[in-house]
Amino acid sequence: MNEITLIDVLCTVTDEAVDAVQLKLESNKIYQHIHILDDREKEVIIGRLGLDQDKEKTQREIARELGISRSFVSRIEKCALMKLFNEFCRTKQTQNR
Repeated sequence: MNEITLIDVLCTVTDEAVDAVQLKLESNKIYQHIHILDDREKEVIIGRLGLDQDKEKTQREIARELGISRSFVSRIEKCALMKLFNEFCRTKQTQNR
């Protein structure tokens, strides 16, 4: 017999809650630095990561919406993520001084 115990339910809920909090913290970090991206980069990152409280979109979905190729969305996404990464690093170094 496969019984579900209270701890099974609590762990699942707790794990989901932790994931939701972590996602919110990461989203806030991105929003703090999103101003460094141009409009198209913002649109791609917000869509790909689901930051507009929508579900995460695939590169293909974003390409269709913007009327560009999926590979171009991939390049925009990669460039935007590198900009954000560099900004995170720069900000962190400034804070540690």
